[in-house]
Amino acid sequence: MVKVKFCGLKRPCDIAWANELQPDYAGFVFAGKKRRVSDDQAAALRRELDPSIPAVGVFVDDTPEHIESLVRADTIQLVQLHGGEDEAYIESLRRQVQVPIIKAFSIARKDDVEKARRSPADYVLLDHGKGGTGEVFDWALLAQIDREYFLAGGLNPDNAEKAAALGPYALDVSSGIETDGVKDKEKMKLFMARVRAYRR
Repeated sequence: MVKVKFCGLKRPCDIAWANELQPDYAGFVFAGKKRRVSDDQAAALRRELDPSIPAVGVFVDDTPEHIESLVRADTIQLVQLHGGEDEAYIESLRRQVQVPIIKAFSIARKDDVEKARRSPADYVLLDHGKGGTGEVFDWALLAQIDREYFLAGGLNPDNAEKAAALGPYALDVSSGIETDGVKDKEKMKLFMARVRAYRR
């Protein structure tokens, strides 16, 4: 059963739409500029989010202490690492936070898939470039992966069923459910409908 993560939620309406459409995960971004939320904003959004939908905090080379504070506050229930965090960082963070850790990898060739395959993270996320590019990598490379993974990069309602058919643990979508840089309810709705059609 392929799961869905709506990432980059930052407005109260984004949360209301997620509550209505029931993705399996909701993502709050604590890095970059475009979709970044503050700790306080994320806490307020988490309070509005359906308690049954786990929130994923997305970080880029952040301090373990900051991540731990968000986990302790129950603002996030999973951690997603998108920077240069190495195996030692992941192992250290795991001792501080008792929640699943997702490590993102930029996939361009077989070596990148092999690195992801060996990661000590609970899950890996396979993406194009540094993430947020809205572009798809060569899905033929997925034949090399033999562990559960989140698939990201260029996902949208038009390719949602094809992506689901690849057998990932979850599809992670952000820009593909946006119009003019903000979440679009109709695109979110269509994405969920297409994945659910594949599930059936």
